[in-house]
Amino acid sequence: MTVLVKILQVILSLSILIVFHELGHFTFARIFGIRVEKFFLFFDLGGRKLLSTKEGWFSRLFPKLKESETEYGIGWLPLGGYCKIAGMIDESMDKAFLAREPQPWEFRTKKAWQRLLVMAGGVLYNFIFAILMYICILGIWGDTYISNDQTEVWVSDLAYDMGFRSGDRILLLDDYAPEDFGMLPADLVRRNVHKVTLLRDGDTLAIYLDQRRIPEILDHPDLFSVAVPFVVDTIPPFSPNYGGGLLRGDHIISIAGEPVRYVQDTRPILGGLRDETLPAEVVRGADTLALPVRVDSTGHAVIYAQIPGIRTRSYNALEAIPAGFKMTFSTIGGYLRDLRMVATPSTGAYKSVGSFIAIGQAFPSTWDWLVFLRMLALLSIMLGVMNLLPIPGLDGGHILFTLYEMVTGRKPGERFLEVAQIIGMLLLVALMIFACGNDIGRLLK
Repeated sequence: MTVLVKILQVILSLSILIVFHELGHFTFARIFGIRVEKFFLFFDLGGRKLLSTKEGWFSRLFPKLKESETEYGIGWLPLGGYCKIAGMIDESMDKAFLAREPQPWEFRTKKAWQRLLVMAGGVLYNFIFAILMYICILGIWGDTYISNDQTEVWVSDLAYDMGFRSGDRILLLDDYAPEDFGMLPADLVRRNVHKVTLLRDGDTLAIYLDQRRIPEILDHPDLFSVAVPFVVDTIPPFSPNYGGGLLRGDHIISIAGEPVRYVQDTRPILGGLRDETLPAEVVRGADTLALPVRVDSTGHAVIYAQIPGIRTRSYNALEAIPAGFKMTFSTIGGYLRDLRMVATPSTGAYKSVGSFIAIGQAFPSTWDWLVFLRMLALLSIMLGVMNLLPIPGLDGGHILFTLYEMVTGRKPGERFLEVAQIIGMLLLVALMIFACGNDIGRLLK
């Protein structure tokens, strides 16, 4: 069931984004009087279609759509979608139009700036869609995150080896003051940080990062976790400590005579115990009490601690609009930094490139509207940015050729565009194979 929920989320999200992207091309084409021959979700390779407004049962149910100059449909190959614009060499590689005289309703007869807008329409709509999603998210749920201000780190083995210690509070990454604790590992690599300024036991220290360790950081997204003081939040009814005297706000400072600064400190104390009761020191207000802490048959006390630093920014309808724009552009900037790392072999970031499998793993195993909309916004930005890459076969390739024409006054020949399209498609197929290979390798590990 978990796999089915993930597959459903992947298919639904990508379908929405593909339709919205192609709608951008479609809208500008129609504005400039360009005929759109096909508008398809998924590819109808070999002419096979799951649905078409020009043939089959759907056309019989809605005969008026059959008369439209555009065929709308769903193909059988779920690897994207396309908008076939008359008089343009695209991924369909249909060159029949080259044998006839250019027509006024064809893409090739329009002015360069009009063709540029048609090509950029898909990316523009992706970014607009992301803005709308973030406005919706911020207006309904607000923005919840763990603030880096006053939050201390619990370090992994790698972070310890790099010089960090549990209890450190990170102040600056070079000259940048991080706000979101959850973004610390990403900020370290995205910003090419050389010096980390931190607070340790009241003293300010600096740690200088060896850039050769960037690949290790990328392989360890759990570089830091929140060091959680053992302050009781709730004790569930199924806990062995339910009704045992502990109250919300109690601060447990020692168990079985061992000092406990953070929840993580209890792991070596409780790990080997089963069904035992241990003495504990608990600070309640101005008093220090002696209370028992019970351990269940799995070696857990089942006491939920208060997570420090959780903040939620709430927005009304008007405030959510500029905040949605800001979050979109911030996410675009972060993704561009990610692409820069992928293009730098020494970082090893290319190993993180993934396909549909990686996207599926990013979705939760149960349906969550907040997570789904966040993923929609992020994937829309990724789709938009990727399509801006100057690779023939992507929108960025068409945009590059059009800009060249606008600057030089010379339009690339149809034969050149045809060859470039073939090369671009081969590059995209190779990239897809590489991404799938990365995913399969991670699954095997």
